[in-house]
This record gives sequence, C-alpha cells and structure tokens, in this order.
Amino acid sequence: MSEGTLYDHVWDRHAVTELPTGQTQLFVGLHLVHEVTSPQAFGMLKKRGLTVAYPERTHATVDHIVPTADQSRPYSDDAAEEMMSELEANVGEAGIEFDDPTTGRQGIVHVVGPEQGLTQPGMTIVCGDSHTATHGAFGALAFGIGTSQIRDVLATGCVAMEKQRVRRIEVTGELGPGVTAKDVILTVIRKLGTDGGVGYVYEYGGEAVEAMDMAGRMSICNMSIEGGARAGYVNPDETTYEYLRGRDAVPAGDEFDELRAYWGSIRSDADAEYDDVVTIDGDSLEPTVTWGTTPGQGVGVSEPIPAPEDLPADKQDTARSAQAHMNVESGDTMAGYPIDVAFLGSCTNARLPDLRAAADVVRGREVHDDVRAMVVPGSQRVKAAAEAEGLDEVFTDAGFDWRNAGCSMCLGMNEDQLVGDERCASSSNRNFVGRQGSKDGRTVLMSPPMVAAAAVEGEVTDVRELDAVSEVRA
Repeated sequence: MSEGTLYDHVWDRHAVTELPTGQTQLFVGLHLVHEVTSPQAFGMLKKRGLTVAYPERTHATVDHIVPTADQSRPYSDDAAEEMMSELEANVGEAGIEFDDPTTGRQGIVHVVGPEQGLTQPGMTIVCGDSHTATHGAFGALAFGIGTSQIRDVLATGCVAMEKQRVRRIEVTGELGPGVTAKDVILTVIRKLGTDGGVGYVYEYGGEAVEAMDMAGRMSICNMSIEGGARAGYVNPDETTYEYLRGRDAVPAGDEFDELRAYWGSIRSDADAEYDDVVTIDGDSLEPTVTWGTTPGQGVGVSEPIPAPEDLPADKQDTARSAQAHMNVESGDTMAGYPIDVAFLGSCTNARLPDLRAAADVVRGREVHDDVRAMVVPGSQRVKAAAEAEGLDEVFTDAGFDWRNAGCSMCLGMNEDQLVGDERCASSSNRNFVGRQGSKDGRTVLMSPPMVAAAAVEGEVTDVRELDAVSEVRA
C-alpha cells in the first residue's frame, strides 16, 4: 500500500484499532443523516436500549422525499409524511441538530454539509447515501454506508472499513469554454468504467482540477461512486480555505489559522506513491452526455455513439440493451436527440455556481414549447442566494418551474417524476432505467449549461453553439 497520500494521513489519524475481521475501526468526525436510510438504524438502537453516542457530531436534514412544490404539512404523500415524522421524532429524542424546512437551512444532505462548514478537510464523514463521496472535495474521507453501519456509527461513533488502494487521476491542461467539471467526471467514468474504481479511492488533481471552484470539485467527487470507487477526494488548497472561511461551523481568527495549518498538513506528500495513475487531457475535452443507461455510457456531444461490437465483449449486450431503451443508433451523435423534460438539480449540480452557469445560457431565451423544465436548488440557502441575484426571474421568465430544495427528479421519490417514455436532459448523476420514476423514461446526463441549452432548443445541443458560451466555464 502506498504511503504519504491524504488518504493515508487521514485514515491513520482516525484509526482506533484493527478488528479480527481485518477491517479498521475508524472514528467518525461527522455523521450526516436523512430520512430514508436512518429509521431502521434508530429502531435498532431502541431495541438494544442504546443511545446516540455523539449527537454533536451528527447532523440531519430531509431531502429525498420532501416535496419541492407544496410543502405544507401533512404531506400529501402518506409515506413521505411518515418518514418525515419518524425522522423528527428520532432526532428530537437524540438531541441531533435537524435542518427541517422551517429552518431556512434544509436541503440535500451533500449540499448543506459544505455550505454550513460542517464538512472540513481531514475529517472522516459518513452518511447513509452513496454520494457522500461529494465531501471529499474538501480533502475529507467521505463514505456512503448501509443501515447496519449507520446503527454502529450512531451507537459508537465509529465504523468498520477495509483500507483501499489509491488511484491518482491527473486532469491536465485547461478546460475550454462550455466544458465543466461534469464533463470531466463523465469522461473519467467513460474511460475507466463503472466498475473500474472497485477497490480504490480516487485522488483528483492536475491543473484543470486545481483551477476548479469548490462546486466543480464537489461534482467530480460526487460521481466517484458511479465509477465504482469507494471515495474520491481533492487535496485542500487556498480555494478550499477561502470557501470555508466564515461558514457557520468554521471557527474564526487564530483558531481558523490553526485549522488551516492542520488542513495543509494532511495533503498528499509531493513524493507520495500511488497504486495507479491515470491522466486525462483536459484540453481535449468537450461537453459530454450519456447515450445509454449507465453513467459510463457517455460520449462527447459531437462524437458518434459507439457500435456495441466495437466495445469489450463484456459490455456489448449492455450496450445493445441501452441503445434499444434510449432509441439511439450507433454512428449517430447525441446532438439533436429530442427531449421532453429538463431537470436542473441534484447533489451533483444544484449549487449556486451551477445555477448561475445555467442562467447564463437561459437568459433572454425561452423554454421550447415541447419541454417542461424545472430548477430545484440544492438547499434553501442556495435558493435564497439565487433569488437575491435574480436568477429565479431569469428561469421563470424563460418558462422554467422554480421549486423548493430537495433531491427531486434525481431519483423520483417525490412527485417530481418522468411520465411514460419521456426523455430527460438531467444534471443529476444516474441514468439507470427507472431512476427518475418511470421504467420507460430515458435520462441523458449532462452539465447544467447543457441542460439549459437542451431546454431552450428542445433537443440535446452543444452549448458552445450558443452565444452565452463565453460565460460558461467549470
């Protein structure tokens, strides 16, 4: 195993003991909780007469089932109301801080953690959600965990894990106009595969990553799990520190300076050894979209869809099924693929910079007559900040539906779902069959600016062809 990476530094600082299973018992610095995966874990604690060991290190929000239109209680969906009520009772009894919709802080769990400064470099962070890797953008080790592990963390403040190998993904050069962090991570997954990261954590670096703002870094780390990696991270730097300065949970003054020194100390050493290194030429990238039913089935917007017989043997049948479901053909490009729905949202791409980039494309244009389009901010704070800048008016003037914060159509656990075989241009992270609420629905993943371009044109469109492209960067 390599030594000297951030992964090593943070792992070693949080290792409590080696377990008989060969796993390491890791102390958890932050446990994020939401309404879908926690009820059973709290129930297990009650059956055993246990309490939450570190409520001050636990933070809850509601995101998956919360309505994004009418949020009056009780919710119209009985299951959603039941989950919400159970979460309220569990966190209230345990003394866990809860960002419910009345606080002005509610939002997607992987948006509220960073924006409140709960997420910090050098931390171990867990949540019962696969996209917890998002928090690695800050130089944290962040892992999605299952229900039994949630129980263990609630009861002990620790989690049992196996140490992984580290793959360095070096993104060189400079991203061109219209090319974003979403295009980078879709390219990584396309190149390495949806299972290429199994057994690894991904360390992202290189000039293109270092030039990204925190929203971009969160996007690439967020989708590490789609490439099979256990986690993804970026070494903290001045961009990280300035983002965190002044956040709710971040100390000020001398204490901030002390923290900053620590944050710098856990960066990967200059001579760190990696188990694998992959280089991506950032200069060569173009806006990337998916043509199939996994995030690994992606292609540059001007590139032809591959023929199944040209792919590795173990991917050919999947490709044929995906092409049939999406109604696409080899040799065609995705440019011109008609869409019915445009969704701007999710823990991948619903932060303020994402909305700004999409608004730059939408401004002065109108949503195509055949498209229903919605914007779902990642949190109530993102929504308020966007409204303060007038972004809500840009979107609503164009014909978008401006909604409240939540996971929404990323997974369709509330009323925001595809209908029948609708085709959706989506800024989310998964395009599996049925992911957005309809088994016949078709999802095309892309960046927020590309979603905006598709919304106004009524089809997948190279955003670089629109005159707002000069404003659209990672």
